[in-house]
Amino acid sequence: MTSPERIRVLHIIQNLHYGGMERLIAEIARTIDRDRFETHVLGLQYLGRFSHDMDESVTLHTGAKLPRWSMLWPGPLIDQIREIAPDVVHSHSGVWYKASLAAKKAGVPRIVHTDHGRALPDSWMHRKVDGIASRRTDVVIAVSQKLGDYLAKHLVAPSCRVEVVINGVDTDVFRPRTDTGVIRAELALAAGVPVIGSIGRLEYIKGYDVMVEAMAILHDGWDTRADGPAPHLVIAGDGSQRAALESRARELRIAKNIHFLGWRNDIHELHATFSLFTMSSRSEGTSVSLLEAMASGLVPVVTDVGGNRAVLGDELAPRIVPASNPEALAEQWKDVLVNGAARERDAAVGRARVQSEFDLERFVKAYEKIYEG
Repeated sequence: MTSPERIRVLHIIQNLHYGGMERLIAEIARTIDRDRFETHVLGLQYLGRFSHDMDESVTLHTGAKLPRWSMLWPGPLIDQIREIAPDVVHSHSGVWYKASLAAKKAGVPRIVHTDHGRALPDSWMHRKVDGIASRRTDVVIAVSQKLGDYLAKHLVAPSCRVEVVINGVDTDVFRPRTDTGVIRAELALAAGVPVIGSIGRLEYIKGYDVMVEAMAILHDGWDTRADGPAPHLVIAGDGSQRAALESRARELRIAKNIHFLGWRNDIHELHATFSLFTMSSRSEGTSVSLLEAMASGLVPVVTDVGGNRAVLGDELAPRIVPASNPEALAEQWKDVLVNGAARERDAAVGRARVQSEFDLERFVKAYEKIYEG
């Protein structure tokens, strides 16, 4: 061990630019007990946006350039890990194989990996590669019970322990706020216009194509005389599907009611503007964006994948819809938007649930215990 006082933990990730996984690493680094743990973060590609918010006590590293054969021998990464000399290497989705190989060759005493959610279908090749990585790993952490059961049954070697640590968020930081009108002014939306909001990566696994289709269905069935001003969909995030999504919105003649904002730093302003929060994912772990939105007092309307049902609980179960079903998504959106009393009730239920079941302190303490072995 590097010091009798502190355990040195090295997180390895592709980058810290945007996303729920990246935010969680930043939160662990910010919140962990600094008297007992020394935190390092290494971005294999680059550091990015969330590294700017990290405390000065966190030591940041940018990965050395790896050779094309790094899956066989990640020599520069082995050297970096030896130089940092961690007691624990904690890898995250996307880097498990290389990070575990390099950590093992560098002689790291304890190797931990968090699986933040898997693509569906989960190919045999990915399972094979991750299965090999699991043989070098002491503990694999799943972010939902459903994911943990899957990993234990289909992927992780018997020598590796699977633990479930449900994600958590800071409910003092993410809390209900008053809409300042800043986002509405930017988008030229009047105060009474309902805003369906989402924050995430514009990739196939997140199902934003389903969301665009649902918006067209909602718009076609919306009666402005009975239901009020037509709703708008505001999507914060970016990814490889953005151009196709914008094109599909134009084809459906709904582009004027859908706003693609790209990545934003004003998440609290966005939450205050949204009338509800939605996700149409095809697969999830335990979504950080969902927890943040619920903590901020937003009613969730999400698909029945991954840990979403466990996050919403029994009282909010009616707000869960089948995946890849735009009709059901549009129907649930409308139910929330036209029923103010139910929206207010479910918003309070959602925030209380995050406060009681998904708080940040519980989440970080679970990781501290794993690091200590």
